[in-house]
Amino acid sequence: MPYNVLTVCTGNICRSPAAEALLSSHLDGSVRVASAGTSALVGSSVPDEMAQLVTAAGGDVAGFTARQATPAMIRESDLVLALTTRHRAWVVDQVPAAVRRTLTLRELGRLVSTIPPGTLDPSALPDDAARLTALLPLALDERRRHAGRQHDDDVVDPYRRSRAAYRASFDQIAQGLAPILHAVGRRTGAA
Repeated sequence: MPYNVLTVCTGNICRSPAAEALLSSHLDGSVRVASAGTSALVGSSVPDEMAQLVTAAGGDVAGFTARQATPAMIRESDLVLALTTRHRAWVVDQVPAAVRRTLTLRELGRLVSTIPPGTLDPSALPDDAARLTALLPLALDERRRHAGRQHDDDVVDPYRRSRAAYRASFDQIAQGLAPILHAVGRRTGAA
C-alpha cells in the first residue's frame, strides 16, 4: 500500500503542484504524491513561469490540472504538506484528526534539519514509504526544540506576480524539501 502525501495551497496551480512534482521526481514508487487547493482554480494548468522552474529541476507538470481539496483526500493522506500556515489551519479545520500529520512544507523541512545525525538510517528501511513513516514522528518530536521562536513557515504566493516572485516561491519550496529528501536518503540539485 503506498504512502500518500498531499500538498496543499490556495489555487493548486503554483506552489502545491511544484511541491508535488519535485517530491514525485525524487521519491520511489512506494510513495504517491498528489496536490489540491483550498480554493482551487479547478482545471487550470501550472503557469509557464512556475512550470519552467519545475522542469529545470527535473519535475514534470505537463498535463497537470488543478483540483479542489476535499476531506476525503485529507483522510486518505499519510502526510499533508501545506504551503502556508493558513492552508494548514484549513486542512485541520476540514479534518481535525489530521492535525498530527499536517505540517507546512517549510516547517517539516526545518524540523527535519534539527533531527540529530544518525537518528534515522534510511539505508536500514526498505523504501521511501517506510522512511517517511519513520521520519514524521521524529520531526514532530523536534517541535519542542523550536517552541517559543518565531518562524516563517509560509511559501510566498507568486500567482500573477513577477518572475522574481515565482523564483522566490520555487526556491522556498526546494529549500524546504531538501532536508526532507536528504533525511530519506535522496540527493537533490533543486535547492
